[in-house]
Order: sequence, then structure tokens, then C-alpha cells
Amino acid sequence: MPNANKYRIEVQPVAQFIPDQSDPEENRYLFAYTITIKNVGEVPAQLVSRHWIITDAHNEVQEVRGLGVIGKQPLLKPGESFQYSSGSALSTPVGTMKGTYQMVAEDGTHFDAEIPEFTLAMPRVLH
Repeated sequence: MPNANKYRIEVQPVAQFIPDQSDPEENRYLFAYTITIKNVGEVPAQLVSRHWIITDAHNEVQEVRGLGVIGKQPLLKPGESFQYSSGSALSTPVGTMKGTYQMVAEDGTHFDAEIPEFTLAMPRVLH
């Protein structure tokens, strides 16, 4: 594939449990996550929308779709990064998130940037 390196976005997620906003007695577990999105391709590209797949410990799946991230649609030139933080609530102390960002390159090419699966876990729940 000749354009394999032309359209490449690297996504690095980091998650943490938020104990003061969680209530285990009510099955409410809140997690914050910070995402770093880096254009490692050869052309500028804009993040247009997102699609998240959030799965709890009971295999209950929520799908979330929307425009941009935190109200923004960042345009990333090659080598540029964008970082943002957001959150997710689960009804179990462990779950996962993964998904894609829908991108549009400066030349009009649409492509997806994969968000690798990451774990949401209350401390001392996983060994």
C-alpha cells in the first residue's frame, strides 16, 4: 500500500480511577482518561468525529458517537500532537474502552485512527 505512511495517527490513552466521584454502593465508578493524538503521517489531518466502544465487566456495551473531542476538531500537521482529558462512568469496577477517530486529511482523504483498547479499573481490583 503506497500511502501506508501518508495517513497515520498515533493514539495513546492513559486512564485513572476517580474515587471521590465514585460510589461503589450505588454501582457507580468514575474514570478519567487522557488521550494524546499525534500525527505521525505525511499530511495534515483533522479529527472530525469519534466512536467509542465502552464495555463493563458484565459485557454491557455502550457505543458513543459524536463530533470532535471536548468540543474541538483539532487539525494536526505532521509531527503535531493534541492532548485532552475526559471521563467515563461504569456500573462495574472494571471495564475497557476502545474506538476510532474519524479523520479527514488536507487532501480530502477520509480515514480512521484506531484508539487502542485500554482498561478502566479501580485500584486493587485487578491482580
